[in-house]
Amino acid sequence: MSVAVAVTDSPEGRLALESAVAEAQKLGTGLLLINLTLHDFAEAEAPSGLEVTVINRSGRGDRDPATAVIDELNERSEVDRLVLGVRARSRVGKLILGSVAQRIILRSPVPVLTVRRDATRR
Repeated sequence: MSVAVAVTDSPEGRLALESAVAEAQKLGTGLLLINLTLHDFAEAEAPSGLEVTVINRSGRGDRDPATAVIDELNERSEVDRLVLGVRARSRVGKLILGSVAQRIILRSPVPVLTVRRDATRR
């Protein structure tokens, strides 16, 4: 059993990582960190006190972020939940731009725990 988290270079990504660490600690399990940033995670950035497996992307030419997350979840049967940071989008934003988070939520083979920043913390 393990908890997966998709981490981005955003406040939502940092919140997702913090929440996933708390979830893994609560369950006494490992953490699969799917790095959607464009830099490799250094050991100093990985949470301590947990068994952490880091999956780094190789850059913009790598797979679509949603596909990368879904592929990793499909390949790892030990993952039993995914933590994902989300943010509110305007109606126009929903119409014009697709949402990576929405595609992951709809296609995930495991339950997804979504976390979002409180509107007062912006």
